[in-house]
Amino acid sequence: MTPTEPRPELVIRPAGPEDALAIAGLFTAARDAAVPLMPPSVHTAEEDRAFFTARVSAAETETWVAEAGTDLLGFVLLTPTWLDHLYVRPDAQRAGVGTALVELAQALRPGGLGLWVFESNAPARALYRRHGFVEVERTDGSGNEEHAPDLRLRWP
Repeated sequence: MTPTEPRPELVIRPAGPEDALAIAGLFTAARDAAVPLMPPSVHTAEEDRAFFTARVSAAETETWVAEAGTDLLGFVLLTPTWLDHLYVRPDAQRAGVGTALVELAQALRPGGLGLWVFESNAPARALYRRHGFVEVERTDGSGNEEHAPDLRLRWP
């Protein structure tokens, strides 16, 4: 697609088990591209595939994907009280996909949401701040797998 061609409209829909591998691939690519804003992942691509295959189908989670045409641009994975994962394909960032997914999460969880974000991930922190999330806890990272300082945010 050239810059002058119109982009297909963004569509957000519930994910199904058939989306799990594409979601895992997007997650792996987004994590790899985010270094050094985020610490390197401690999991392999194979472990990511197993994780998302289980989570997308789990009864306690709800996963939504953002697409333009046939292109997967992002996803959000929610539990009843947490925004557990929100990732946007690196070449689709800063185009409104993350905003659309945060707004969906807020609409689906009007009673509030918590999330964790790495302290070093300034773009994600700014996105959440724009949507009313506030810092409620700061850690040295000893409680996460990456051992990187992180923040717990809460909305509203």
